[in-house]
Amino acid sequence: MSLSLCNFRVQSLVKKGSYLVQREEHDIETQHGVLHVTMRGVPKGNRPVILTYHDIGLNHKSCFNTLFNFEDMQEITQHFAVVHVDAPGQQEAAAPFPTGYQYPTMDELSEMLPSVMTQLKVNSVIGIGVGAGAYILSRFALNNPTLVEGLVLINVDPCAEGWIDWAASKLSGWTSNIVDTVMAHHFSTDELTDNQELIQTYRLHIAQDINQDNLALFCASYNGRRDLEIERPVIGLNEETVNTLTCPSLLVVGDTSPAVEAVVECNSRLNPTKTTLFKMADCGGLPQVVQPGKLAEAFKYFVQGMGYSKYTTLTFLYKCVISITTPFYQKRTGHPSEPGFSLGLFLGSRLSREFFLAVVLLHLHCLLFRVLG
Repeated sequence: MSLSLCNFRVQSLVKKGSYLVQREEHDIETQHGVLHVTMRGVPKGNRPVILTYHDIGLNHKSCFNTLFNFEDMQEITQHFAVVHVDAPGQQEAAAPFPTGYQYPTMDELSEMLPSVMTQLKVNSVIGIGVGAGAYILSRFALNNPTLVEGLVLINVDPCAEGWIDWAASKLSGWTSNIVDTVMAHHFSTDELTDNQELIQTYRLHIAQDINQDNLALFCASYNGRRDLEIERPVIGLNEETVNTLTCPSLLVVGDTSPAVEAVVECNSRLNPTKTTLFKMADCGGLPQVVQPGKLAEAFKYFVQGMGYSKYTTLTFLYKCVISITTPFYQKRTGHPSEPGFSLGLFLGSRLSREFFLAVVLLHLHCLLFRVLG
């Protein structure tokens, strides 16, 4: 099958804050079928493109709109093009697959991404994936390390489904519908009962906006995933030969998410000098929806640590260190505490000493101005 852009669908301008962003929707033919992708902005020089991949029961809009519409995230996307990938048959108004259609495996879904990059003239990406999408991007990075500069993996599970999980999923399939199964994948038992507004919103979305037969095929593909077979390298011994992610990776999980154990397991298999684990407090299975500000802030640190610091604004630098000096700030000026992301999370792994000193000096300057002025 030839690899070609089989159908250019939509081209438009979308307002983001105070500026307009070009948006294009494409159906791109690959060796394993057609992928629906949405591109916002245009690739800029040698900078990577941010590429997203959603989880089961979601599409790129329901998975990522809250995050990418957040003000701090838009500060970054002014400087980077974004490509949102919808898994086959999961996009809005997707047609049902014909009877007997063989849905791509997780490996095959990852093998479709180089064709997308080729057709859109993208040289490299920073991937942001959730759940099944995080697995797909991880497999993609393992097979194509030169195409991936960094990964943000939310709720990633590196393991194949065990026999207990398999039996549980079969039992669930016999006793409940696909919507209940997907909801249990996203949310803990406590979250299902405590956050009724969020739960109702996503239950209706999964039931009404996603083609149920197509969703069942995507779920079956995810449940049939192979183990990523990654292992933590021994620094100075087998870094060049061990099978693991070689790009900087930020692992994200809510502290009450059903995926906590899986994400911790993934962290234990990755190079500790290139991996940061961010367990987000007061958050469940959809951190990009419930806590978009914290995730956007973490992503800014991550991008800065990859060498793109000039795309991090001074306003952001000021906010970054609020959490460091808040006690002193309150004591001297009575300034109220502001929600901040713990800078210590990234010290020693991503944040350079020079950047840290620059941030502290900037904040001290602002602090002295308040105290003396």
